[in-house]
Amino acid sequence: MALFRFDSPRFPPQAQAAREQARAFLADELEGGRFAPHRSSWSTFDAAFSRRAGAAGLIGITWPRRYGGQERSGLERYAITQELLAAGAPCFAHWVADRQSGPQILRQGSEQARTEILSRICRGECYFGIGMSEAGSGSDLAAVLTRAVREGDGWLINGSKIWTSNAHNVHYLIALARTGAAGEDRHGGLTQFIIDMASPGVTVRPILNLAGGHEFNEVHFQDYYVPDHLRLGEPGQGWAMVTDELAFERSGPDRFLSDYRLLVELVNRVGTEPDAREAVEIGRLVAHLQSLLGMSASIAALLEKGLSPNIEAALVKDVGTAFEKDIPEVARRLVACEPGLDAQSDVFAQTLGNVVLHAPAYTLRGGTREILRGIIARGLGLR
Repeated sequence: MALFRFDSPRFPPQAQAAREQARAFLADELEGGRFAPHRSSWSTFDAAFSRRAGAAGLIGITWPRRYGGQERSGLERYAITQELLAAGAPCFAHWVADRQSGPQILRQGSEQARTEILSRICRGECYFGIGMSEAGSGSDLAAVLTRAVREGDGWLINGSKIWTSNAHNVHYLIALARTGAAGEDRHGGLTQFIIDMASPGVTVRPILNLAGGHEFNEVHFQDYYVPDHLRLGEPGQGWAMVTDELAFERSGPDRFLSDYRLLVELVNRVGTEPDAREAVEIGRLVAHLQSLLGMSASIAALLEKGLSPNIEAALVKDVGTAFEKDIPEVARRLVACEPGLDAQSDVFAQTLGNVVLHAPAYTLRGGTREILRGIIARGLGLR
């Protein structure tokens, strides 16, 4: 039976310096009116913002200098990430690349792939999507049907992916494909590939959400050729690599700070003299937030040591997304206000409107609560 590890890390002085660096950058962005916190979050795609963040030295900071990084600590990166999220900065263009795709390429990619891609990510000029989910398989990644077969010095890929966020905007996907026999547990024969979205053989079709927005996509591969230097790891290692990658995806503060700006605006609306009910409700949210920050920072320290805290990451994601769903419910209970996205609405109403539209997805993206709780149960020896 596994034991959860949530040790309290000691943030080095450099982490505070990194925090101040991020705050200075964000203050300049806000003063220049280059983004509106109540209308955006980390899941807002803004390529111009990402280029400015890259120029300010806020992307890929833990990576080796020869690939454009700064060889800074994971806790320094964590401090920067917190500040970007708290400010409601529109980070999604570079987010996936910085959070998981870049580290995966650094650990498992060829030298050619590292040289060609990583420095562009650090400059905020190269964006990635996630090619895991497939139609009809839900959250069951082991049910992958997309196939890759050897073809000369590379691979031919046929199949499709679904719910691929910003596939129409990114330069690359990391796609999971079946390259061999699945085995009894169905986890065998899977391999990850870096997909150049500008190459022939890949088609992107939009999936519009209920509000008419275009973030999700279907991605179809028809005899798509990928050279072998864009393969990640050895053939058949894909399942282990995906589970390691999900620790990055599920454990960060983005999994509980998506609607942090609504909490800020709620506190501003209630003011400095809350009544008893307001104090209890907001105090509970703040206490939960503080606990989640500690848990997430602990996982960042474990990842920096090269460990794979997959069970802890699943717990943070499950508890964190529940917290995210609580915030708009508390806001609606405490403030009599109709959510709205039009310019005539005040900042609180606009923030609430934006969150209400996106909150239903919080417990789905990155793994449903049912999947996460299955991982946690196995870690505790309960199944």
